[in-house]
Amino acid sequence: MTRSPWAREYVRTPREYIWGTEPSPFAGEIAALLPPREPVLDLGCGEGRDSVFFAAAGFAVTGVEVSVAGLRKAERLALERGVQVRWIHGDMAHVALDGSFGLVYSCGAIHYVPRHVRMRLLARLKRLTPPGGYHGFVVFTDRAVYAEKGEVVDYFAPGELERAYGDWHVLRCEQDDIACSRDGIPHHHSVERFLAARPQGLTRVARAHENAGVGQTTQKEDSINGRIYGTETR
Repeated sequence: MTRSPWAREYVRTPREYIWGTEPSPFAGEIAALLPPREPVLDLGCGEGRDSVFFAAAGFAVTGVEVSVAGLRKAERLALERGVQVRWIHGDMAHVALDGSFGLVYSCGAIHYVPRHVRMRLLARLKRLTPPGGYHGFVVFTDRAVYAEKGEVVDYFAPGELERAYGDWHVLRCEQDDIACSRDGIPHHHSVERFLAARPQGLTRVARAHENAGVGQTTQKEDSINGRIYGTETR
């Protein structure tokens, strides 16, 4: 069962893009940091606007979405824009993912993952990210709570993401309020825009601890420095 109301909204509006077809500003800002052809993972990609944008910018994109109706819209948008995206239908908290991603990105979706599950999810996503890679998220926070269309949200608390990424370089942790009226009632959501980079040099011992799921690690320079990518993501 999905806690997000948008899966049924995508079914209800098969020809309409609820969120539009242009990318979120945050996606554009992060794209400027990435090297060419970087593998990108977009979690909760919805109707595909950011996934398609990343693909059009030359990145190798994998988009994960729990809604089949949302993915149909995303596929149509990719076809219209002439780009290729690897689409995966599944729950981001449990879907099997292979390969390595220089950017793990999610805009407005991870807060639907229950808190006791998402800490494990973040740890798993870290293991899919090479040294120098990024994680960029836009999440709802508990400063302004508004349940829209019956949604069930585990709002992020102050400092929650910063603590989860205490062993990475936190580049941005910005609080904001966004206006919304998707349910016909003008309201606001409090959000956090978060960007972190995995340090380039972890010791082999620290890397082994991370892969084993052991908490925070000590950062040191290593003789192996750079990015290592696994399975091709397209």
